[in-house]
Order: sequence, then structure tokens, then C-alpha cells
Amino acid sequence: MKSILDRMELKGADFVSTVTAGGGLIFLSHIEERQGHPLDGLTGLEIYNRHWDAKRDRLSLLAVAAMLTDPKQLAGLEESLRLYPDEVLAAQCDYPGLYLDKWDEGTKRLRLTGVAANDCHHNQVFVVKVVDAETVLLGTNVDPDEKMRKVTAALRPGIREMTRGRKAGDVLARLDFDPYYRSFRNCSTHVLAAKLEEPAIRSALKAGHAYVAHDWMGDATGFRFEAVDAIGKPSAAMGDEVKLSGGLKLAARLPLPAYVRLLRHGQEVAQSEGKAEFDYAVTEPGAYRLEAWLKLDGESRPWIFANPVYVK
Repeated sequence: MKSILDRMELKGADFVSTVTAGGGLIFLSHIEERQGHPLDGLTGLEIYNRHWDAKRDRLSLLAVAAMLTDPKQLAGLEESLRLYPDEVLAAQCDYPGLYLDKWDEGTKRLRLTGVAANDCHHNQVFVVKVVDAETVLLGTNVDPDEKMRKVTAALRPGIREMTRGRKAGDVLARLDFDPYYRSFRNCSTHVLAAKLEEPAIRSALKAGHAYVAHDWMGDATGFRFEAVDAIGKPSAAMGDEVKLSGGLKLAARLPLPAYVRLLRHGQEVAQSEGKAEFDYAVTEPGAYRLEAWLKLDGESRPWIFANPVYVK
């Protein structure tokens, strides 16, 4: 790998070609901010981003703010975070349709590796500080006091109980939603590489030998999605191309029974419920990717996103 620090001012295709010419990998991030960005020449793109979930779910942030400024609700939130830390962090997580649409459109003509992004900065430590008996500051660990929001007892009467006997500057609450180990478990990229070495990891990512999973829901280790020939012999892994032929099937093996969706260019072509194995006879070319969903407390939630097998 060669440094490109002296060429960081390059834009568009010139920058992409500069990165990849030296063996570098380049992924499009924050799709919501650049929906029209071209995908030509890229290694791939984010197909999930935790920050996007937070940005589009403003009501949940208002709900957290309300809990932090009421003593009874605050106690309940603290207990939930203690007992169910992964679930609290994942409460905002939703189906990343905007990201997947971009990916599906791109893989109609390009091989693009989908990866996960937690936008992990350990900056969701919510803090409540005393201003006076009637007022608190509400913000996070990365906010200076002057950037924190003032909330008064006129709006949230429970503040008076929270500040009783406390002095200006006292911290009334500090709730750590996103320590690094929890954030990285929220969503991860599983890479199928021959060795746990940088060259092998880079090669596998470039080839699309990877899948994205919300591992807090269940360990996705051991998942497989591949093409098999008429006698059941594997002929292409995730990210690979395979020629359409008689008897060609797409097969998945999951570590847990799940609801499975197979999609071709973003359109569902097959599904199964409650099984740990899935097979589909391929009759037309296209980019086929697979999703696995789990049901948690009666709610179906996406668990695994497999990189496509490209049938030509």
C-alpha cells in the first residue's frame, strides 16, 4: 500500500482511481448524504449505518430526553440499560432500505461489496447536570456545557426532585449507551478470508466474500450463502460470479432457524420461514442477495445481509 496523503485534494473518479491503483479499497459511506454518488470504480458501499438510524428517528431521542429529566423514568431507563444494554442501543435500528436500494441498483451492473458501519465514536453517553434548582443541562459526553440544552422545571416538573440538595455543576445522570464493545457488536462485517492477515482480509473484502450481521441478536458465525452445481458441489461463494447452467442452485446455511428472503436486483424471488437451510433453483441471471430475519419479542428484525452471488 502506498500513501495518498499528498493527493487527498483529488475529486470524484480521479480520487477513486488513485486509491485503487495502489491496491487500496474504497467504500461509499453515509449514503443518505450522497444518494446520487456514482459507484463506478468503488470496492463497495455501506449497506447499513447506525448513525443513519439515529438521524431518522428523532422521536426516540426526544423520548430519551424526557426520561432523563424525570426521576422515575430515569430510574427505569437506567435499569433497562443495565439489564438489556444491546437492546436499548438497538431500539432505533430499522431496515436500511435507502442503503439497500443504492446497493441493489449498483449490483445490476457492478460487483460491489456491502459492509457494515456502526459510526462508532463512543459519543452517546447522555449527561444531565445541575444549573440551579429549576434548571438542568442535557447533552452528551462530547458536548461542552454551552452546547448542551437547558431544560427547566416549567417543562419537566420532576427536575425539582432531581436537583434537590444538589449544587450547580453536579452530574445527576450519566448513561453510557455506546461503549465500543457494544457498538461493534451491534452490527459487524463477517469476512471469509483464508487467513487472519491483512492481505487475506483485503482480498476477501474486495471479492465480496463477506456478510453483514447484527450479532447482538444472535451470533451469525458459520453463515454460508453460495451457488452449488447440479450435484451439490459449491461453485461460487458470496461476491463471486457463476455461469447459469442446468441444476444451478443458491444455497444458504444459517446458525439459527430464521425467516429468509432471497432477492434478485432488490425484488424478492423466494422466501422460507423457520428453517436453518435454504435452497433455490436459479432460472435466470442476475445479482442474488439473501437476508435472514429473526423474531424478537414478537417483532421481525433483519439479522443477516449476505453479499450477492452474481449469476451470468
